[in-house]
Amino acid sequence: MNAHSNQPSQNWFFQYKIYHLPFWFLYHYLWWVVAMGNPLKAASSLTVLPFAIKYSFYVIFQALAVYFNLYYLIPRYLEKSKFVTYVAALLLTMFCASLLIICGYYFSAYVSGRSLDELYGGGSDADCFYRFMGNALPSTVASMTLAMSIKLAKNWIETTRRQQLLEKEKLETELKFLKNQFNPHFLFNTINSIFFLIHKNPDMASDALAKFSDLLRYQLFECNDMQIPLINEIGYMENFIGLERLRQNDNLRIALELENHSTQMLAIAPFILMVFVENAFKHVSRNSDESNWINIGLNVKEQQLDFEISNSTSSFKSNEVVNYGGIGLKNVQRRLDLIYPGQYVLNIKNDGSRFSAKLLINLSELVVAHPVIA
Repeated sequence: MNAHSNQPSQNWFFQYKIYHLPFWFLYHYLWWVVAMGNPLKAASSLTVLPFAIKYSFYVIFQALAVYFNLYYLIPRYLEKSKFVTYVAALLLTMFCASLLIICGYYFSAYVSGRSLDELYGGGSDADCFYRFMGNALPSTVASMTLAMSIKLAKNWIETTRRQQLLEKEKLETELKFLKNQFNPHFLFNTINSIFFLIHKNPDMASDALAKFSDLLRYQLFECNDMQIPLINEIGYMENFIGLERLRQNDNLRIALELENHSTQMLAIAPFILMVFVENAFKHVSRNSDESNWINIGLNVKEQQLDFEISNSTSSFKSNEVVNYGGIGLKNVQRRLDLIYPGQYVLNIKNDGSRFSAKLLINLSELVVAHPVIA
């Protein structure tokens, strides 16, 4: 933390940027050009001492008034909703700055050894004062209005950028949370499957443990990015299905059909497809007198992924499935909304004995952050 970050607000005078001064010199020079109608004449007049003094008074005291307003009055009064006090202090500041600028007229006349009427015209000293105030006060109001507009615009841009960064951070945190909700759910189911196989067939349990090791490796090391190769997700899905084949009985038929899934280097968010697969195995019917089945199809055409999965259901489970009773389907739909807004179509149907989900996603090409060196 900066050692000066907690200094009192009265140190505002030392906090304004020196590089702002060229802006104020240019700003007032442009006004001088407008008043004289000739940029060369305006520039040459600044080489004459009396007019240079008057010009300097405008630059210095309007800049001081601007920064006093920006770094003292606004934080102390306006931001604390003390509107009446702020308006009164602002008006007093503009009036005092204008009086100090008028002093520049008198001082320039004194230095040059000439009267106000000789130098600037306008008649008596009283007439000159009111004419000088008629120039200084509107100019000061314009300068302070311009500065406040720039400051407010800058604050709005910074606030908008900060909100966008916070929203992005919140979104990434939410996505990680939603993705990680799936992992423990899947792990517990898989461990139960292996435990079942240990008692049923130790050799099959050994094969299942090898597949389970591959699944864990994928989860821990290969899918930490927001986007992963589609082929990796498909390979993970195949390993999971292979593990389920080992533990399921003969009354469950599993059909997996993959088409054109490795022809392009496409990227997909991890675990998008797996939630549907895991949900199908979780809610598939367990009828002993009828066939139970799960059909999985995947096809890639250009950059569109067409994924369809269906499974037989028991009557007492159908409502649970179609209403997204499991946490997995709720999360995957939320993740699709966040990652692929307007880029996906998800249709889920249930007719009492058959549950199906069809997902179409427009995928993007895989971005390789670190190219492989042969």
